[in-house]
Amino acid sequence: MKITDKITSQITPNPFFTFEFFPPRTDQGFENLISRISRLCILNPLAVSITWGAGGSTRERSLELTSLTQLEYGVDTVLHITCTNMERGSVNDALQAAKTNKIQNILALRGDPPRGKEEWIPIDPNFQHAIDLVKFVRSTPEFSDHFCVGVAAYPDGHPDSHLDPDTELNYLKEKVDAGADFIVTQLFYDVDRFLEWVKMVRAKGITVPIIPGIMPIQTYSSFLRLVKLCGIRVPQYVMDALAPISHDDQLVKDYGIKLAAEMIERITKQNVVPCFHFCTLNLEKSVQRVLEILGWTGTTSPLHNRLIAETAGNVIHPPASVDGTEFMVTPITATNTAAFGLASLPASETEAGRGELNNAASWDEFPNGRFGDYKSPAFGDQDRWGGPAMRNDEVSQWRHPKTLDDLTQLFLDHLHSRIATTPFSQTALSPESILILGHLEKLTKRGWWTVGSQPAVDSASSADEVFGWGPRSGYVFQKGFVEFFCTVEDVDAIERRVEERGEGWVHWFAGDVKGECRGNVPEDARNAVTWGVFPGQEIVQTTIIEKESFISWKEEAFSIWADWASFYRPGSPERTLLESVRNERWLVSIVHHDYKNVNSLWTFLFDEP
Repeated sequence: MKITDKITSQITPNPFFTFEFFPPRTDQGFENLISRISRLCILNPLAVSITWGAGGSTRERSLELTSLTQLEYGVDTVLHITCTNMERGSVNDALQAAKTNKIQNILALRGDPPRGKEEWIPIDPNFQHAIDLVKFVRSTPEFSDHFCVGVAAYPDGHPDSHLDPDTELNYLKEKVDAGADFIVTQLFYDVDRFLEWVKMVRAKGITVPIIPGIMPIQTYSSFLRLVKLCGIRVPQYVMDALAPISHDDQLVKDYGIKLAAEMIERITKQNVVPCFHFCTLNLEKSVQRVLEILGWTGTTSPLHNRLIAETAGNVIHPPASVDGTEFMVTPITATNTAAFGLASLPASETEAGRGELNNAASWDEFPNGRFGDYKSPAFGDQDRWGGPAMRNDEVSQWRHPKTLDDLTQLFLDHLHSRIATTPFSQTALSPESILILGHLEKLTKRGWWTVGSQPAVDSASSADEVFGWGPRSGYVFQKGFVEFFCTVEDVDAIERRVEERGEGWVHWFAGDVKGECRGNVPEDARNAVTWGVFPGQEIVQTTIIEKESFISWKEEAFSIWADWASFYRPGSPERTLLESVRNERWLVSIVHHDYKNVNSLWTFLFDEP
């Protein structure tokens, strides 16, 4: 059913809400997401929405996920579709596949900035902006009446645009006039600004429903990354509240839940939106707790024990003066009430334990990007509506390398903060990696271009300014590890060194773009390389390196080389270099388990026999 029809035809005491999910990066994560969605859908969302990777990179998984939610679970589903950087005909194919799966709702997005002007990139030039997708749907008889089309809007301004707010609203109106049925906003945290923006939207004559995007803060680091990526304006009081608790993921998550609930309450009182859109990041506890605080989960007053009876039969009934529904219930009602009640359990100060229900909902509530558990639906770094993409200004910053020496210099410049990013790191070198800068520099000058690292730490205070995390009254530990690109000859040399000098202390993985993977880590082994010990808790492991997560990262890493190369004309020195690196180099990850010796990893790598 079209969600605009549901909004206008259904009467509820509270606003509607939707849940957004993205296709997980691993098969195990995909399987676990399915059960997670089924639990959250008991909360009766208006719809769920499924994101679409940049350039259609997650096309198959996105369509598979929408098919499951729409056809098997019977939940109305919104499929995000980005239209730029798509091969000719693929937009039509995506819409046809959505229609076949009985999807009636799509969110039309631009995606990455279009790069179709380069004649060597075989993408469809008819799609430069989201409005082109809206017009295509409305002008195609097969799709025009079938789809309810949503478009995106940006209360804090579009992150890739320097237009003034009035001009941006004119573009929004053009999308609505072209046939858009509803608006979903980018996430935001400034409620006052959002309410003013809504007034400006309505003043433009835009009358379609506005659905604000809400993302409860999950971790401080992911919050900062998304704020920067999306160009979000954060009120100072939010930053002030986060500053003293930024080291403790649980406190940050608790604050994020409280903040989201307060934002929704303020907006709801103004009666300006019919629905809220939760960006779940494939996690469930935070959005569930927000809805519990709001009282939107359907939780009622505690029930008395009631008799399950199919028919009246010989059952002894209560007197006529007493409401019999307080004492009797049919089997089907009892089943539905129990199922709904499990999804609506009130939040507790601490997790209830390691039972199956609790563990399924919360075992991965603190994901750590690609260093988390590969079985988690939230595994990997995720971003809003299309994923990370290289931009022309970034590529220019990397100075168009033509030789291997140029690449070595680029990585050295990043180590020394002469450039802000590399294709493999969107931030400057971390404070803890600065402590091992000399070792990273030595590796890079060797031609081993480093893309990840951390020093060994033997019991630092959890309040330490560089290494600390978690509750203040604890201790944290780290094993030294480093990741880099190198030649196959270097991989052979590393393998020999591990065999001759590793003495059981060193685990390593290496992989290439062709799918070959080498190493000495036992099958199904998991290396925890960061962990913490805190009062009243089991040991907390935040950084894990294992084969499945390494393979997932390896595939992404080599795709970055390909994406970088695609900015240059075929046959150019830059493209030839970057494609040869992708085809010939290996990605290597090395962990040294002797965390009590802070120099053990570097002694192993550099000392001569």
